[in-house]
Amino acid sequence: MSERPRVLISGPFFPIKQALLSPLDICAQRLINQHLSKPRLERASDVVRLFGAVQAQEYAAAKWGIAQRTREATDAAVEKEMTDGAILRTHILRPTWHFVAPQDIRWMQALTAPRVRAMLASYDRKLELDKEVLRRSRSVLTKALRDGKQLTRSELRDQLTKGRIRADGTQRLAHLMMHAELDGLICSGGRRGKHFTYSLLEERVPPAKDLQRDEALSELILRFFTTRGPATIHDFAWWSGLAKADATRGLQATANKLQSTIIGERTYWHPPATRVAKGKPALARLLPSYDEYFIGLKDRTAMLSKLGAAGGTSASILPFRHVVAIDGHIVAGWDWRPKGNSVAVEVKAFAPLAKGDRLGIAGEVDRFSEFLRVPVSLEFML
Repeated sequence: MSERPRVLISGPFFPIKQALLSPLDICAQRLINQHLSKPRLERASDVVRLFGAVQAQEYAAAKWGIAQRTREATDAAVEKEMTDGAILRTHILRPTWHFVAPQDIRWMQALTAPRVRAMLASYDRKLELDKEVLRRSRSVLTKALRDGKQLTRSELRDQLTKGRIRADGTQRLAHLMMHAELDGLICSGGRRGKHFTYSLLEERVPPAKDLQRDEALSELILRFFTTRGPATIHDFAWWSGLAKADATRGLQATANKLQSTIIGERTYWHPPATRVAKGKPALARLLPSYDEYFIGLKDRTAMLSKLGAAGGTSASILPFRHVVAIDGHIVAGWDWRPKGNSVAVEVKAFAPLAKGDRLGIAGEVDRFSEFLRVPVSLEFML
């Protein structure tokens, strides 16, 4: 039998030889680094701090996503950490919602906000949001939220209107609020019922050490590759929203703390590889939409390889809000819906599932039930 091709892996101490990474190898290492194969973290806030930022525009699903990476965090426990300010939800990295740790929000916002503002520039012109309008809106928001007040978006819209700042339409109001977040003026407060609130950042988050730009860049790169690797510099640039030149400079400064695997023309960066046990039962995960397992990567070829082999494409997932991964490979879509005092989960596979895969999915549904603290039923759809 011929030997598999070998590639050079460079490490912080010495180069070693390792067999060429296959999609199975890449997925296995990502599951470990993402804390999906053996969750050891205690709190959802531990996950957010480790990951740097976690995409969170679908709030309920995003809570489940970070809870999966803990030993047994429940929906109520994650919600309490949001209320207490141990986890914040804001626009950061890209023009979308992310969970971020209070210790990290200032330096991360300072690093990435200029690029986000550049992405918003054309929309700002269409919405007639110039520097003077943004300055006046900051003044109104500061006055409205002062002394620990936490107000909903609709309440702040009323305050902006009273201040003669047009906040009609969801887009104009959303952009006014996003700019205030990017400026480090406001952040998330606790939820009031089902409504999200905003707080003044300086009142909700204690002062933290400032990081110089290069320090912040290096820190963000390490957070990314230790939790999303094996990944490429293109993946980091996509996830962070930063320019390729910044990503390259930051990686050069941190390369001695990571390992790299060269496959063809691609260089994958990652923490030291962990040996994967053979012969284990299939690892099933019910991943929410926009989960960091796949949304943090520009190149998703490895995790979609089995989907392609089954004759499917990424478009096959679209009818479902969420995806099922078996051993890190996306093989099915899933969704959930309320059903009286319980929840119903439906799974649609793109190819027949083995018995072990179905058992793994059933076990994950049990875990989802423990997270929600309600009974959850499972149906495999044809």
